Amino acid sequence: MRTCRLAQFSRAAWYRRSRTKDQSALRMRIRDLADARPRFGYLRIWVLLRREGWLVNRKRVRRLYRLDGLQLRMRVRRRKHIALHRGPAPIPSGPTERWSMDFVHDTLADGHPFRVLTVDDNWSRQSPCWKWGFECLARQWGRR
Repeated sequence: MRTCRLAQFSRAAWYRRSRTKDQSALRMRIRDLADARPRFGYLRIWVLLRREGWLVNRKRVRRLYRLDGLQLRMRVRRRKHIALHRGPAPIPSGPTERWSMDFVHDTLADGHPFRVLTVDDNWSRQSPCWKWGFECLARQWGRR
């Protein structure tokens, strides 16, 4: 073969069969452990395999784990809520019975950010109080 001659590579080495041992039993055991414990990653499965007596390298377990498509998604950490959800909020039956407040922020055309605190009456949907400012965002982001 001309390519082997140009690369100074022997044809026998090019067509050499791999001598690696059959990994099908190990792959099946990894798949069984992953099905039994779906939240375990490859490291925990490697520890379980070692406890069962499999003399296997951690990198091999990782490679087989990923080849079988068992790689877990990275969990996105969500912000913990301070208040517990205690069911639906009661519907107000008159004005000034329930209030909501929220910060709304945006940017002006010249690039300056501003923030508005709105206080709303949930029954009448009116906002009797608005407080706005530029300073708090400028200090928070390190601008002067």
